[in-house]
Amino acid sequence: MAPFAAAVDEEARFPQEALDALVANDLHAVHVPETYGGAGGAAHLPGMLASVTPLPVIGVPVPLKYLDGMDSLLSIVQMPAGVPVATVSVAGARNAGLLAARMLAAHDGELLARMRDFQQELNDQATEKGKRLRAKASGAESFGFGK
Repeated sequence: MAPFAAAVDEEARFPQEALDALVANDLHAVHVPETYGGAGGAAHLPGMLASVTPLPVIGVPVPLKYLDGMDSLLSIVQMPAGVPVATVSVAGARNAGLLAARMLAAHDGELLARMRDFQQELNDQATEKGKRLRAKASGAESFGFGK
């Protein structure tokens, strides 16, 4: 398994501590090609990570009590030139993981094969759901497909 570092930092209130944690974990030397940042509110973390590492950063906007995560989404998406952050949907941690897996799969044949299998499983599941819905709807007025 590849090395990783995990921490909970509030970079807006403790920016130096957050940067120190990055340096202490030497993220530049870790051979993992993605860095992840989940953030709510003003969502500074992914941009802060992107400003200090040459690695790709994936931002995951986190929904909070107000604005349903739109504030997080917009602050992660609107980065200045030269500080790119890949951004997924609000609460899209699953897609962030899949995006990272796809990035890794570009250089890992085994992972690429596993991603293809996963995509086929998703396709098979959707096809089966469609078959079940059509079978149910073929005589069920409750679905609005009757007479």
